Amino acid sequence: MSRISAFLMDLDGVLYVGGSPVPGARECLELMEEKGYRFRFISNSTRRCRASVAKRLSDMGYRIQPERIFTPSVAAIERIHRSGKRRCYLISTGDVHRDFEDAGVVLAEDDVDFVVIGDAGSNFTYERLNRAFNHVLEGADIIALEMDRYWRDSEGFVLSAGPFVSALEYATGKRAELVGKPSPEFFSLALNDMGVNPQDAAMIGDDIITDVGGAQRVGMLGILVRTGKYRPEHAERSGVKPDCVLDSIADLARWL
Repeated sequence: MSRISAFLMDLDGVLYVGGSPVPGARECLELMEEKGYRFRFISNSTRRCRASVAKRLSDMGYRIQPERIFTPSVAAIERIHRSGKRRCYLISTGDVHRDFEDAGVVLAEDDVDFVVIGDAGSNFTYERLNRAFNHVLEGADIIALEMDRYWRDSEGFVLSAGPFVSALEYATGKRAELVGKPSPEFFSLALNDMGVNPQDAAMIGDDIITDVGGAQRVGMLGILVRTGKYRPEHAERSGVKPDCVLDSIADLARWL
């Protein structure tokens, strides 16, 4: 840990579980700030825009500016802007659409260049998936905001976007471009924002594949926490070996 000067951190499962803050997490962040560590938050959350994510964290007692939060919508917007095109069909829920609209991306039902899929919850209807299917057949590219299989809320485990993206890929024969974790470009967005190299940073997450494995593949240290959706049997059969395992992010304080 002596060479680490910056951290990337997941939100759901690391700073909070359901709607409850992880004990000691806020104090750990304050200590990191005090000691001069740089840090950003990268989350595969696709239901909220950055401002709403920051507001929710504030309601839980965290003081985190929206600019320090990187979600897949930020990466998708950059990808769309690079293409020179602007029209997309978005399958999502919540207010994540605000990030796209504020960035000048046109959200449309017809004549689109991209089908963008996030965690849409009950908005994953047959009608919406079938419309997305036809857009892809007509030439639209698929952007997956994330490919997580499931996540954990206050009532238990729920399906995420991954299974639905896979279904669309299977039906169309076209591969989706992943812009959320564990995409290397997504990690790079946050690292570049801090001005640090991967070898000088560590990722803290509760998902051994997308958080730990994804970070290690770009040259970062991967720290696994036993909160959120962590399950020992999943970690054991993942084939990923974390550089460090902590009971929670609060335990990081002893290493700083």
